[in-house]
Amino acid sequence: MSQQNNTIGRRAFIRNSGLAGGGLILGFSWLNSCKPKQVTEAEVLEMPKEWFEINSYLKIGENGLATIYCPNPEFGQGVMTSMPMMVAEELDIAWDNVLVEIAPYDAEVYGRQFTGGSQGIRTRWEGLRTVGASAKQMLKEAAAKQWGVPVSEITTADGVLTHEASGNTLGYGEVASAAMAIAVPEEVTLKSPKEFKIISNSKKNVEGKKIVTGKPMFGIDYQYEGALVAMATHPPAFGLKLKSFDATKAKSMPGIVDVFEINTYADDYKRNFFDTNAFTELVVVVGKSTWEVMNAKKSLDIQWEPISDYEYTADRFGMEAKIKVPSGLESSDAHYAKMEELASQPGQVVRKDGDPEGVFKTAAKVIERSYTCPFLAHNCMEPMNFFAHVTEEGAKLAGPLQAPMLIEGAIAASLGLTSDKVDIEMTRMGGGFGRRAYAHYAVEAGLISKKVNAPVKLVYTREDDMTFGIYRPSYQATYRAALDENNNLVAFHVKAGGIPETPVFADRFPAGAVENYMAEQWEHNSNITIGAFRAPRSNFMAGVEQAFLDEVAELAGKDPIDFRLELLDRAMKNPVGENNDYEADRLAGVLELVRDKSDWGAEKPGVFRGVAAYFCHNTYAAHVLDVVKGADGTPRVENAVCAMDCGIVVNPDAASNMCEGGIVDGVGNAMFGGLTFRDGATQQTNFDKYRIIRHSEAPKNIEVHFVQNEIAPTGLGEPPFPPVMGALANALYKAEGRRLYNQPFISDKPPLVG
Repeated sequence: MSQQNNTIGRRAFIRNSGLAGGGLILGFSWLNSCKPKQVTEAEVLEMPKEWFEINSYLKIGENGLATIYCPNPEFGQGVMTSMPMMVAEELDIAWDNVLVEIAPYDAEVYGRQFTGGSQGIRTRWEGLRTVGASAKQMLKEAAAKQWGVPVSEITTADGVLTHEASGNTLGYGEVASAAMAIAVPEEVTLKSPKEFKIISNSKKNVEGKKIVTGKPMFGIDYQYEGALVAMATHPPAFGLKLKSFDATKAKSMPGIVDVFEINTYADDYKRNFFDTNAFTELVVVVGKSTWEVMNAKKSLDIQWEPISDYEYTADRFGMEAKIKVPSGLESSDAHYAKMEELASQPGQVVRKDGDPEGVFKTAAKVIERSYTCPFLAHNCMEPMNFFAHVTEEGAKLAGPLQAPMLIEGAIAASLGLTSDKVDIEMTRMGGGFGRRAYAHYAVEAGLISKKVNAPVKLVYTREDDMTFGIYRPSYQATYRAALDENNNLVAFHVKAGGIPETPVFADRFPAGAVENYMAEQWEHNSNITIGAFRAPRSNFMAGVEQAFLDEVAELAGKDPIDFRLELLDRAMKNPVGENNDYEADRLAGVLELVRDKSDWGAEKPGVFRGVAAYFCHNTYAAHVLDVVKGADGTPRVENAVCAMDCGIVVNPDAASNMCEGGIVDGVGNAMFGGLTFRDGATQQTNFDKYRIIRHSEAPKNIEVHFVQNEIAPTGLGEPPFPPVMGALANALYKAEGRRLYNQPFISDKPPLVG
């Protein structure tokens, strides 16, 4: 386990802060300040007359208030609150005297401004705390110099410097100008968890009031005087491309400024990992209002034609890859048939321990099950949108992005500009889940603005959003397990693949807990665009693995939690292999916690319970779901108990909210989520056909419990999500008396019966 390292040197400080070029990251008022006022509500804070900032994460006004910048994009995960909490903790300023703003996009100053992979708090943990600790040290040194006392004798609390022996006190602002002359400390000591006053204590969402009162915050709210509205039409099916179009009628309609074609990426452009985009040739309508553009778009006369096989070069985090895109109009029925075919053939062996083939031949009991899931659409509540104003001097863009640093190069290249001429403003996102990391829509907005020589707001309709991609792949997995005469698990085999990528994690549990283990994988290429979807690959593998382990436990005549803990005990005391990517004691810990908090084993009339536990994104999650049946016999989740080990929890309320959201999201996707294709076209284009969870179907009660430890924080946006599917499948089995092997669990196709 990685415990806290509380002494941070200057090199680590610069590295973790993203200031590779050096420089001071603090900005203070040059004016003297009064001592900070203690206030309870942000609305009554008296704003400073002036703010002073230098290349900063932090600025202080003349009245002692501090503004702390959040460097990462916000889409509901709560970093706008939790990241500044980390700075304020080490700065020793009262939280009531802190204001928060989203930082401007500036990779040189703020480093990797990226939201995704549950990496935000984990990767900023040392850097942001060091920002606060360094500022505090500089303030202390300035005060010590003014008083002529050793800096070691000065203490800080709530924005006040105190020299106890003399009784002297100063507000931070009173020594701000002197502190600016102090060199950034070579080394700072960070607080131990036992000293935290802000971290691990719940704070309200700093943007909560703006959200509930409908203040403009999201990209879709962005306004710019004189901006035109644009919409794009893409091919109606994957495997088609633009042939020709007639815009005569559209151009004659009221409010329409122009209709033209754009190509998102030049033929010689080397895409990066997040430049994924199936439809690069688009027909664009630009006009004065959304309604006028939507009507004109419907009047376009466009001819499409089939694509041929092609390939393009992509830079995948420093490794050049040739991406092959096949021709053809694909259908879901053909996908499932192909997956069944490939599942019956040998795959690529990616891990093998012992002699699984031999053990399966002589085992007392063998069980084999297969599972499938469909493509999934992200369906963020805020459709894709972006603003752009491109001139000869440069480009200003604004909108919802998860990873601006990964799209900046594509924008610059498409506009023929250098990156320093591209100014990106990050807005709050109305959902992301991986979708907004693939920001071709930002490139499109820039190209449209350049073409019409005017500021433009590009907006996707819901139908555009759902049919343009990018999707969670469709997957298939087959599991086998062998038991000996004493009902011990002696062999385990997983073979899984997908269209177009494999979901296999070869070194995850129960790897390391079974003497004879094998993992195989396969893939089948497709022209349907896929990408990261909340907890990529884990969002399938966790559910099916945990559902299968319940069946194995049942075959062995063992309680599902006891069975898992037996395996984890083996992985702790005598692990198999050296590459297991989980810590068995921590995975066992969340199982034990959820068993205790859910009162597992207690019989409740009419309540059917399922359990699952999983490790991903550096974090451990376990859930127990209680399913009940309504008057019409329809099952629904009544209660959920969640246990998480994500290390130190920065903001407990926000962390609980994230887990609650992940559970609701997991239940909804497992029960209803599915995107199908016929002749390359999506069959679900809006929420009338693509089923999402309704308020009445969400769990009535969710309890979230965290393992208490002093391990540095890990991820939390994604880990609660994947095991929900397994816990739900296991609960539904008890409620319905049959196993579910195909997602979604409620559909027009009857589930397989085990």
